[in-house]
Amino acid sequence: MADETNVRIESEAEIKSYLQNLRYAIDNGAQISFQAKRLVDKKRDEKYTNQYTVDTLFPDENPVDALKRELKNLTLEEYMQTVNDLRFPNRSEMREFGKVYNGKDDVYIKIRVELLGMYGNTTTFVMSFHFAEKPFSPELFPYRKN
Repeated sequence: MADETNVRIESEAEIKSYLQNLRYAIDNGAQISFQAKRLVDKKRDEKYTNQYTVDTLFPDENPVDALKRELKNLTLEEYMQTVNDLRFPNRSEMREFGKVYNGKDDVYIKIRVELLGMYGNTTTFVMSFHFAEKPFSPELFPYRKN
């Protein structure tokens, strides 16, 4: 589990602004960097890997196109928390979201948005987009309406 000093809950306004900026960036040519195969997946049940989840949920789509659409559709209610990357302290924070697919499949989503290069090219790194290993509980979502 993440070190608690490393985690914070942003305000509703901050998350709304973040999501608006994310949509704008994606609509204006942001690159999506998706880690289909990750080192941590070697020790993980395949069902909980990015590759398996994307292949299962979007079997007939280009994964990057599917992820662009899914990221653009994230909502305030799906926000969980914001995390600092302890391995790369100089990089931007990561936001964690949880989304339910097919009425039953919890999917954990962790993304980082960074400006790269002199001309402000935006890259969205999709660190995690996989079925949740444990079902989501309501208290994980600070802005979810009951």
